[in-house]
Amino acid sequence: MTSAPSTVRPAPAAPRLPSLTGLRWIAALLVFGFHAATMRIIAEPDYKAVIDQMFALGLSGVQFFFVLSGFVLVWSARPGDSRRTFWRRRVAKIYPNHLVLWAAALLVAWWFADPVLPAAALENLLLLQAWDPRPGWFYSINTVSWSLSCEFFFYLCLPLVLPLLRRARPALLWALLVAMPLLILALWPAQQLVPEVSRWWFTQIFPPARSLEFWLGAVAAELMLRGRWRGPGLAGAGIIFVATWVASVQWIRAELWTTLLAVAYLLVITAAANADVRGLRSPWRSRPLIWLGEVSFAFYLVHVLVMISVLRWTGDWGTGFGGWRGPVVVLGFLVVNLVLAGLLHRYVETPLMRRLAPRRPAVPRQRTAPEAAVPEAAVPEAAVPEAAGAGSRVGQAGERSTYADSR
Repeated sequence: MTSAPSTVRPAPAAPRLPSLTGLRWIAALLVFGFHAATMRIIAEPDYKAVIDQMFALGLSGVQFFFVLSGFVLVWSARPGDSRRTFWRRRVAKIYPNHLVLWAAALLVAWWFADPVLPAAALENLLLLQAWDPRPGWFYSINTVSWSLSCEFFFYLCLPLVLPLLRRARPALLWALLVAMPLLILALWPAQQLVPEVSRWWFTQIFPPARSLEFWLGAVAAELMLRGRWRGPGLAGAGIIFVATWVASVQWIRAELWTTLLAVAYLLVITAAANADVRGLRSPWRSRPLIWLGEVSFAFYLVHVLVMISVLRWTGDWGTGFGGWRGPVVVLGFLVVNLVLAGLLHRYVETPLMRRLAPRRPAVPRQRTAPEAAVPEAAVPEAAVPEAAGAGSRVGQAGERSTYADSR
């Protein structure tokens, strides 16, 4: 890559983006709704039809979190951070929650006398399961952690690629931004090159394939840091997203809507970031939404395990609840998972992140060319979920989900 003039290099510390933290909760809620629908908790046909329609594409929330992860990690990257420091910070952020839920999933498997394959448990513990194409193995133990396996691959690659992004000329960055959605679309015909049994894994799980969404967000963040981003405002991006969502639910095939929604999510993310940078009005940075966004990682990790475990324990797994009981049970699961997520965030995630992550050196804050100063807020973090297991029976529902972040 050719070097860009030094005047376009990003500032060492960019303004923080609380709206992206709030948006994380909306994406997590989409994934929760998708899993609640696929678990058939609601038996009443009319009620079930509503939730099925509302959350039909909820599994695409994982795209949001992968795109958001790339955007936030490039946005918050500092020149003084070494690769080792970056990787240590990422492990400190994600691994404590993962370890707790990994142990909890094994405990649940023991309680229900589910067989657990030691190799699958080890793969899940080390977050290597997304590389295993064997059916079910990538959904083993705590099923949603497949997305963390992908994230670890992204984390490994980013410090190696970021210097190239920093030096790339804007024209090349725009070319990459156009190429990523086209490559996402190309995954669907490319899956014909792998055995049929592995095609879902290839398009939906395989870390290099899913990294296209991560790099889409990363390139957009680099353009925005340089003041080169051109996109709609928050209202316009919202309208584009809703129109894309409705059209995708009604008429568009999966191989196309995955590409269209990746672009729509990117437009929402960049518009929300731009609103924060410029101090414009945003509905996504209210205090309650920021709290919900902060606990969304923990919420993502607990929600499938909790719902399936409770339904199996009560004998209602696969049968559903008739009448008004179905929606009430779904709302009850939402509240219970939020409480557990809040506890996990406060007593595991936050204190261990502070203890294990290296401190960042103080760097004078500078403004990038088009930016205005904005109030400090929590650095956003990316995230979402999935379900269906192999190493144990726990988590035999749902299809996909994920979470990522940056602090």
